[in-house]
Amino acid sequence: MADPIEKVSIIISRGSLEGVYPGLIMANGARMEGIEATLFFTFFGLDAIINKRMDNLKVATVGNPAMHIPTLVGAIPGMSAFATSQMKKEMEKLDIPPVREFIEMIHDTGAGLFACKATVDMFHLTQADFCPQCDDIISVGQFYEMAAGGQIIFT
Repeated sequence: MADPIEKVSIIISRGSLEGVYPGLIMANGARMEGIEATLFFTFFGLDAIINKRMDNLKVATVGNPAMHIPTLVGAIPGMSAFATSQMKKEMEKLDIPPVREFIEMIHDTGAGLFACKATVDMFHLTQADFCPQCDDIISVGQFYEMAAGGQIIFT
């Protein structure tokens, strides 16, 4: 029998609703199982922890093969808003909290939340742009040091 997982580090790189939630759900599940969890937000995944953006994440309808609709249909004005609304309704039925609340819950369980320094610099952001749950802005090297001995999951 394999040893149980004791530590996970989850990289969130996409800023769409369907790009952020898998990592949040996995981190929350890890913490509920007593597994140490670290979240590393990079590139557009930063939107999940940027104060001005985290409440307005949308479902990507254009070029998203999982939507099972033609790209042209996904580009119709209002389609992303409609898909986002529907997804949020379904998540609410399952008692999955909105992004801001979920971030707060996960952080309160002791999970670490970190922003990628290279991306923060590239997008000209500062610590003040992030929600209070963002523990720090760290380099990839620092992330690897934190992740040492655990599993790395890229969502």
